[in-house]
Amino acid sequence: MAVATRPLALVTGASSGIGLELARECARNGFDLVIGADRPLAAAAAELEALGASVRPVEADLATADGVAQLYGSLAGRPVDALLANAGHGLGKGFLDQDFMEITHVIDTNITGTLALVHQVGRDMRARGAGRILITGSIAGFMPGTFQAVYNGTKAFIDSFSWALRNELKDTGVTVTCLMPGATETEFFKRADMMDTKLGTDEKQDAAEVARVGFKAMMDGEGDVVAGLKNKIQSAIASVTPSAVLAEQHRKKAQPGTATETGP
Repeated sequence: MAVATRPLALVTGASSGIGLELARECARNGFDLVIGADRPLAAAAAELEALGASVRPVEADLATADGVAQLYGSLAGRPVDALLANAGHGLGKGFLDQDFMEITHVIDTNITGTLALVHQVGRDMRARGAGRILITGSIAGFMPGTFQAVYNGTKAFIDSFSWALRNELKDTGVTVTCLMPGATETEFFKRADMMDTKLGTDEKQDAAEVARVGFKAMMDGEGDVVAGLKNKIQSAIASVTPSAVLAEQHRKKAQPGTATETGP
């Protein structure tokens, strides 16, 4: 990445799923890349380089201060034109049945690490008077997540934070966009140990389509975008539905043992 003739995008959670698809969108649209994740990135980097991008992979745990510092340090002073803060994961089952170390890792990945990276890169962008930030929130932030309580809580935070930051930066040349997908076909539910639930086994949205919608919204400078008509309807209904009703509806989809039956 010695010759900085192309704009640079920094994408987190880029080993698979929405993050990898966002990185593909960036590569196809003329960006070089720094990609970060807590999982191996060699295959993703090779694929993105084949699309014409110069790629620097950084395997680091973005739930930790050291991981964020490692990723930020890998920029070596090169300006970030687009930050796509997508790293995040979930955790299924009841709150009191979860391991608390796993709970804090979800919070530190979805919120603390994300904010730490946005804080550093965002300051650089503000100083230059230019930049785009895309933060992956979720329509899960609109509803109490029974049997997914911590994850939904983190996304409620991220959804709200994105709009507040956007307003703070409205006169700076830096835009903030919140991408809010619904259930998407990724490794998310397997990693969250939710394959025995209806949410985990139901048909989901295509990650590539979610990424296309999010990338376009970021490039257009939009404030937020809900990916998919079904999710737009669901989020609209959630805004006028009592929280107790939403919590009960979520139980029916996320409680262990609710998996959709398949086969004969």
